[in-house]
This record gives sequence, structure tokens and C-alpha cells, in this order.
Amino acid sequence: MRRLLLPCALLLAATGCSALADDGAGAGGTPSVVTAFYPLQYVADRVAGEHADVENLTTAGKEPHDLETTVKETAMIAEAALVVHEKDFQPAVDDAVAQNATGEVLDAAEVVGLQPFSEEGHEEEGHEEEHADEEGHTEDDGHDHEGGLDPHFWLDPTRMADLGDAVADALADIDPDHADDFAANAAALRTDLEEVDRAYTDGLATCERSTIVVSHDAFGYLGKYGVDVAPVAGLSPDAEPTPAVLAQLQELIDEDGVTTVFNERLASPRFVESLANDTGVETAVLDPIEGLTDETSDDDYLSLMTSNLAALREANACR
Repeated sequence: MRRLLLPCALLLAATGCSALADDGAGAGGTPSVVTAFYPLQYVADRVAGEHADVENLTTAGKEPHDLETTVKETAMIAEAALVVHEKDFQPAVDDAVAQNATGEVLDAAEVVGLQPFSEEGHEEEGHEEEHADEEGHTEDDGHDHEGGLDPHFWLDPTRMADLGDAVADALADIDPDHADDFAANAAALRTDLEEVDRAYTDGLATCERSTIVVSHDAFGYLGKYGVDVAPVAGLSPDAEPTPAVLAQLQELIDEDGVTTVFNERLASPRFVESLANDTGVETAVLDPIEGLTDETSDDDYLSLMTSNLAALREANACR
């Protein structure tokens, strides 16, 4: 494979490089699985176990929304036996997959069933004004999510479990000899994720407040646990909120008795810190788990979800 990789990589940008050697085999002849960003990598790692080599396109510390594929990442996609991505979340990855993938492709969005962004609340009106084009259509920082669907499904553990089952089926088609192992790994993953789901259901059942103010619109799936989410920014965590949105958030914080504005690790804290200073409330971290950082390199999806639950319970005085 290495004899073919260099000339193929040189041609990828121009030709798409339609075929590669070894049918997506990685080191030691095991299948190569490429994932687009961390939650997908976590699922693929858990399900594949020792029977596949899993590589992630979005490196630690990078914001997945901003990923632009290089020749290296395109070569990874072209060589993979399985690519797991989420259509419309990372347009550059979608294009690279469409043009270069030669193995199986699994679209997480198609598997899990995305929910719409909330049609209620200040954030929709404020951000639509900010990003409306001349014809009145709206878009959020270059990311066009058809039907207004929220891509952050991984904050619902049960949807992550569904993705695990789909990855197991895809790997079983590629490597039938280890199909039972893939199914067992997916079942173990589901057990862990259903435990997290129960912890959120029980832990957020009795709280003094239900409203949380967050840095960007990534936490809508927490609505299943009775959490009302008010984001400072829209889909892109670095988008600048309008003065109208900030004014509405200040009013909401006062009316609902919000004590904490949540920041995140992969985005600038300046808008959140400014809002907290203006309203006299605290700041804390609520991780959207889009990727790991140097600070969370020893964590994984389960530990980060557990930390998020503790932060939510403290902020909203849950009993």
C-alpha cells in the first residue's frame, strides 16, 4: 500500500484517486476506519475493539466546524474500509467523502434521526437577522443544515447507542469473521450509554431552575431531560451575537434566576465572560464534546458527560 500512497496522494486533489490497494486494510491487515470528529471516533473505537484501526480527521484541540481537509486527510478517506461522518456538519468532509471514498460510508445523521432546532426562544430571531441574505434566506456561518436540523445528536446517549449498532453492522459486512465481537462491543456500549441516559433523567428531574445559558447552540438534545437552552451564539461557536440577543439573554438571566453562564473549551470565552460580567453571574464549563483538548486528553465521552451532568446539577440547584 505504501508504494501506491505517495503518487495517489499527489493526484488526490485533481482526480479523486478512484482506487487504492489492500481494500481499506490498515496496519497488520485490519480494516481502516476513518471518523470525522470525536464522538464518532469514540463509538467506532468502542465497537471495533482490536479488529480495526480507527483514525480521526479532526485532531484534538481543533474545532470540528472549521475542519478543512488536506491531502493527508483525503488520502485517509480514500484508503478507508469504512468512513463514519455526519452529513452537513462538516461540508469539507462531505465533499472529500463524496469525491474520494472507495469503501463503505456511514452517515450518522441518517442513522440517528436528527431533531429540529428549537423554533422558540430569542436565539432564532436574533441570529436569523444577523445571517439573512438578500433574499431573506438564513444560514449559520456557512453551515447549511437542511430542514433546520440540530447536528449535535451525541448529547443524547441513546442516539449514540443507535450509531454504535449501525457501526457494528457496517463492520460486520466488511469483516464477517468478527461480526459477533462487533455486536457484543456495541451491546456493551449501549449498556454504558443507557446508564448515562438514566443518570441524566434522574439527576435533572428535580431542579430549582430549568434554563441554561450556553456559549453556542449545541445543547438542544438536553431538552429531553427538561433543560431549556438559551445560546449566546448560533451553530458556530465563534459567531458574534447581536445586541438584541445579548439584551434578551440579560433579561432571561434576571427573570429565571440563572446563576451560571456556560463556556466551552474549544471556543473563545469572550462573549460568555462579557455577558456574565454584565449580569453578575458565574461562569462554568459545559463541554459540547465535539472534540478533546489538552485539558481533557485523559477523558472520554462517558467521563465528559458525567462532568456535564454535575455542572448542570450545581448550576440549576438540582436535588
